[in-house]
Amino acid sequence: MLQVSPRMLPRLKETEKDLILRRKRAEERQWLGDIEGIDLTLLFIRIKQADAARPTRRTPVALGTPTVPSPNR
Repeated sequence: MLQVSPRMLPRLKETEKDLILRRKRAEERQWLGDIEGIDLTLLFIRIKQADAARPTRRTPVALGTPTVPSPNR
């Protein structure tokens, strides 16, 4: 799965604006298939924008040191 860098947010915003204009044109011409495709693409862009806006830094989790049980004799 691709992750979007926060530096790409302006580019995603530009793409979103372009798609909104294309959707209006498709509505005017009643291109129902195009409207559906544009809506789906807009959904994915908005999800990527939300993902990129979230802080990506996570705190490490301590897993402990593995131990080997000693054999019982």
